[in-house]
Amino acid sequence: MMPTMEITDELTPAPPTAAKFPAVRKKIWIDLDNSPHVPFFVPIIPELKARGFELFITARDSYQVVELLKYYGVQARVIGKHYGKHKILKLLGTVWRAVALTYIARKEKIDISLMHGSRGCLIASAILGIQNITIVDYEHTAKFAIKNMVVIYPEIIPTNGMAYSKIKVLKYPGIKEDVYLPSFHPDPQLRQRLGIAADELLVTVRPPATEAHYHNPEAEGLLTATLEKFSNMPGARVLLLPRNKNQEKELRAAWTKEVASGKIVIPANVEDGMNIIWNSDLVVSGGGTMNREAAAMGVPVYSIFRGPIGAVDRFLASKGRLVLLESVEQVQTKIHAVRRNKEILSLNHQKSPALETIVNHITAVAESMNQPAQEQRKG
Repeated sequence: MMPTMEITDELTPAPPTAAKFPAVRKKIWIDLDNSPHVPFFVPIIPELKARGFELFITARDSYQVVELLKYYGVQARVIGKHYGKHKILKLLGTVWRAVALTYIARKEKIDISLMHGSRGCLIASAILGIQNITIVDYEHTAKFAIKNMVVIYPEIIPTNGMAYSKIKVLKYPGIKEDVYLPSFHPDPQLRQRLGIAADELLVTVRPPATEAHYHNPEAEGLLTATLEKFSNMPGARVLLLPRNKNQEKELRAAWTKEVASGKIVIPANVEDGMNIIWNSDLVVSGGGTMNREAAAMGVPVYSIFRGPIGAVDRFLASKGRLVLLESVEQVQTKIHAVRRNKEILSLNHQKSPALETIVNHITAVAESMNQPAQEQRKG
């Protein structure tokens, strides 16, 4: 069986809300397959515990997931890893992880699986025949439907954009990042920790996911143009955030001089992505989550993602909250290198409508499992 390891610092549950929820006593399995899944589920976990659910959490050792688990103090059983960019190895790795997850989930006597785009979890759920709740926010991922599946996605995505035949579909207001942004507390000491002066222009750059199936090599040309632009700009520093150790090794080799001089800074330790964004003057990213987090905070953000553009990013671009870059020329002409006034965000730290709606949907699915089949058909 695939080797596993434990992350043992457990997230402290939030106190239950005033509302009284029935003790459904269902066991929910959450699988964290990619780094954005960790902060997304951080506020969801205590909400589910407060409603009486028992949780079992697994994770994949890829894209800094393990480091983020430790950073946020989430207890999880780590199973599997990333198997590289080659399609055959990725396929075999996904199948192998699915088998391992099936074995473990069967022993745990899981009632419901919950995830935000984990193929291994979905395959294991199909094998076990358990209720699955899939949360997605990008309509161009491969649509793999199984029996006993419920899909939850943002209202921004049109119904025909995320069509699942014969699958129950639920929606939530806002975007995925609205789920956890209200709990964010800025840390103004980040620049000092990284050795970046307060008067320097800080440009955070997130490379594209070169190992993803949707990767377009054009994005790498835009990344190179961005790094060249700001490495040669007086008074500017680049905070470069590689996705994994392999990508970090490649970038360090390609930009040895700039890293050695401090023009390009690669953090030695994992930092809160939202805190990095808040401390930045602008963000250039080849990934959806960091783009949307910046847009949600009102930080200038430029996307070098060159795969199929999703409805959420199109919506943000239409509102002027995100700039889509399509060419090297646009890197030179559209990115505005301007210092930003970093005012403390006016967050009330209350649960967002997106969070409450998602948790309500999960609770409703669990409660429907307690109803006789005839009552479910009537509903």
